[in-house]
Amino acid sequence: MHPALALAPALVLLLPPGGTAPAEADLAHHGSVRLAGDRVTVALTPENHGPTDVPDTTLRLALSAPLTDAQPGLPDACLRTGPRTVDCRTGALPAAALGTPLTVDVRLAARPTEVTVRLDTVWTGGPVDHNPDNNRHQVLVLDTGDTYYF
Repeated sequence: MHPALALAPALVLLLPPGGTAPAEADLAHHGSVRLAGDRVTVALTPENHGPTDVPDTTLRLALSAPLTDAQPGLPDACLRTGPRTVDCRTGALPAAALGTPLTVDVRLAARPTEVTVRLDTVWTGGPVDHNPDNNRHQVLVLDTGDTYYF
């Protein structure tokens, strides 16, 4: 028996019923976070390393401190989705390209000395990302007004 034939049953199990593999895209987010008083500012640029175009993605910002009820500084692409979370659409991300830069300014319910900000892609519009490490970040930010990069 040819060695490749030994793998044939495993390959059949990996493919969906249509026989083609799902689209794949390697997304990444790079940017910065700053805490000053009760304001957290996250500035980032989404990126798609490819190989597939992505029609839209949703990025979640999760903070360790609660947000105020009103968030007047949120861009139109963002929505407060919980006591400590904001979800933002990044828009279409062509393969091998940078997306539109996004700045999210949120107000906290208190003035903590530090806050942890987690960023994660929670929806990709279909393509699978087998390398999520470059689009998941956790940043500890101190209330110094300094900028922390991810």
